[in-house]
Amino acid sequence: MIAIRPAQDRGTANFGWLDSRHTFSFGEYYDPDHMGFANLRVINEDKVTPGQGFSTHGHRDMEIISYVLEGALEHKDSIGTGSVIRPGDVQRMSAGTGIQHSEYNASKTEPVHFLQIWILPEQKGIEPGYEQKTFTDAEKRGTLRLVGSRDGRDGSITIHQNVDFYAATLNEGNAISHTFANGRVAWLQVAQGAVQLNGQTLAAGDGAVIAQESQITLQGASNTAEVLLFDMAA
Repeated sequence: MIAIRPAQDRGTANFGWLDSRHTFSFGEYYDPDHMGFANLRVINEDKVTPGQGFSTHGHRDMEIISYVLEGALEHKDSIGTGSVIRPGDVQRMSAGTGIQHSEYNASKTEPVHFLQIWILPEQKGIEPGYEQKTFTDAEKRGTLRLVGSRDGRDGSITIHQNVDFYAATLNEGNAISHTFANGRVAWLQVAQGAVQLNGQTLAAGDGAVIAQESQITLQGASNTAEVLLFDMAA
């Protein structure tokens, strides 16, 4: 079963400095039919104007992943981490018992475009933590590159949940497949461009529930497409 979540059906928020699209209920956007999927709770597509951003605020008991598509995102937190995240970087912040952080567009002239992803942790009250790794376009081109996992295998970031997080970039016509173990479900998010998922076309911002499928095939349907796949326990 594949159920598509069209980009135009997402919730919206626009504060001038921030233009955001919410795949699942978030902030003032509430939809009881879209509260998340499996352990995936938030996918926000955010565009932040130059020099602006999210001032210091707190989180608890959540795995928060930032995936930059364009521009640069500056991060600072209460455990002493300071970094700038650019395309190719994957950042994981474990909020655990509580963490304060801020996120700003690192540029005074160019916007930043990124995905903010929240995953429910398998255990509450863990020690807050931070991890960031770079995955080049060559590593993701024409293949589903594991960029996050529970055990940090294959050089992926560690996520405190039973989830395998993949990223791929596809040229038009390129096809790749993914096989699911029994009892697994998935969410596919198209970050850029367009793809065909088992013959159904999805464009940027579209998402899809994948359940009771043994295998999927993804084919690039635009010059360059970028997709994220979350393979999770049902």
